[in-house]
Amino acid sequence: MKVWTIANQKGGVGKTTSTVTLAGLLAQKGYKVLVIDLDPHGSLTSYFSYNPDSMDESVYSLFQKKISNKRMPLASMLCKTGIDNLDLLPACTSLVSLDRQAGMTKGMGLVIKDALYPYSNHYDYVLIDCPPTLGILMINALAACEKLIIPVQTEFLAIKGLERILHTINMIGMTGKQSLEYVIAPTMYDRRTCASRESLQHIQNKYHQYLWQGCIPVDTKFREASSKGKPISFLYPESHGVIAYRKFLKFLMMNSMETPDEFLQSA
Repeated sequence: MKVWTIANQKGGVGKTTSTVTLAGLLAQKGYKVLVIDLDPHGSLTSYFSYNPDSMDESVYSLFQKKISNKRMPLASMLCKTGIDNLDLLPACTSLVSLDRQAGMTKGMGLVIKDALYPYSNHYDYVLIDCPPTLGILMINALAACEKLIIPVQTEFLAIKGLERILHTINMIGMTGKQSLEYVIAPTMYDRRTCASRESLQHIQNKYHQYLWQGCIPVDTKFREASSKGKPISFLYPESHGVIAYRKFLKFLMMNSMETPDEFLQSA
């Protein structure tokens, strides 16, 4: 089971879009995929037509059980997405209070990792959508994953979010965690604007060692797909956005030791 976390310490850069699109492409290839929503805003949960304000069981339940020193199987919290091979572990808005509730409870940074362990043979891929703030939720997502994907909108304020998440990675490294593999993915690129072109050039110059050399373009089809609650690849498979994400996924898979040859040939 491969666990990928999608994070950036700035909102609106394409984290949820990246999570849904990559998960949809993997599911279409026949992989068993779980997406986890760790953002109190619940954008990923809402995408699949669930209300984060009224979830009886959600990822929040895992943390509550940890605080009360009880166990709850992950399966009882999973939701169907209407897409074959794709399950959702939803968020609820109560997650916003988690840092305050957790206090000094030991092991709170490993709740997601521990919950996933029994399912290592059930899912091929787990994709975690993060909140834009550093706290217990992001720490859980980073502790559970082996690859970090950092979407960065090609505009200068978003680059500040990139700098913050890289600082967070360095802090985690200083605490003794094994170095985390990460890749930067430029998103929302609009070649018609000078600001977008200059931002992309800046990212390429400063972070080329960790950068995917492609970019995800602005594409209105993403908005249309979200309104219908399906990954864009199921509705507009030849759209510019899907073609770009397909190339990005191929790049991610080529850097995985367990990539089947047939995937690379068909990607």
